[in-house]
Amino acid sequence: MTSTFFRLCIPLLVAMWLTPVFAADVVPIETVAVTSKLSMLSGRGGNVAVLNGDDGVIIVDAQYASQYEVIAQALAQMSAEPVKFLLNTHWHDDHSGGNERMQSTGAVIVAHENVRKRLSTDQFIEFFKAERPAAPTTAWPVVTFQKDVTFHLNGEEIHVFHVRNAHTDGDAVVHFKNANVVHTGYFFFHRRYPFIDSSSGGSITGMIAAVENILARIDGDTKIIPGHGALTDKRGLEAYLAMLTGAHNAIATMMVAGNNVEQIVAAQPTAAYDAVWGNSFLNPETFVRLIVDNITRATLE
Repeated sequence: MTSTFFRLCIPLLVAMWLTPVFAADVVPIETVAVTSKLSMLSGRGGNVAVLNGDDGVIIVDAQYASQYEVIAQALAQMSAEPVKFLLNTHWHDDHSGGNERMQSTGAVIVAHENVRKRLSTDQFIEFFKAERPAAPTTAWPVVTFQKDVTFHLNGEEIHVFHVRNAHTDGDAVVHFKNANVVHTGYFFFHRRYPFIDSSSGGSITGMIAAVENILARIDGDTKIIPGHGALTDKRGLEAYLAMLTGAHNAIATMMVAGNNVEQIVAAQPTAAYDAVWGNSFLNPETFVRLIVDNITRATLE
């Protein structure tokens, strides 16, 4: 693929994820039972975790704003209670777009402090040249944390902790300890190349460190709800780590040897992973360019 063709494809990639979503883009919700109390909702945007019980409903992420009605319908089939808490794993609107509607029905939004900072100010995602205006005040988290926060609801201990500079600078992992389930947020794309938002503080090394952090906390029976993709387990996360480290090392080695981005793209350094990971949002060439850009930024800081 030539660099000219890549530049022509950028607007299409932006349209797939970064542009506003309208009603015509609403995707039906698929509900997957994770445990007797925990479910995963998939549709358009990030995966949503739902915990039900006598203490009320708590959810992780809310997809795009246009998905609110179908998510609300799926939630109503599980419980007559409204959502008590909404946890955001980061600020991007494929995970936080439903904040405003959720908060209007009484949900308390909780997130890392950097999520509130980014939702409350205009943002610019540099890799895609995409502007993101500040969200309405009613979409901002009202409870924030720096390192971690723990909920004790529905017989569950829910540990929400920050992982630094992974997909963004505000990423949070949600660990349902008693159920042995983890929602990773966006920095884990199951069997898909991930986007790293360098302009929001994300980094490939931070992504790798975040995955290693989670792997140290889980076992072979842990179920993992990824930011995007199918429900998986420790082996799925280990495969993701192998892909990230392999791609990073191959690209970094070529950069140290003096190759420019076009030479690196032409060498196809992710060829060993492309068949499994390269068929979704980011194609192999875009992913390689993304990693080159991220490593370059890191060396200039």
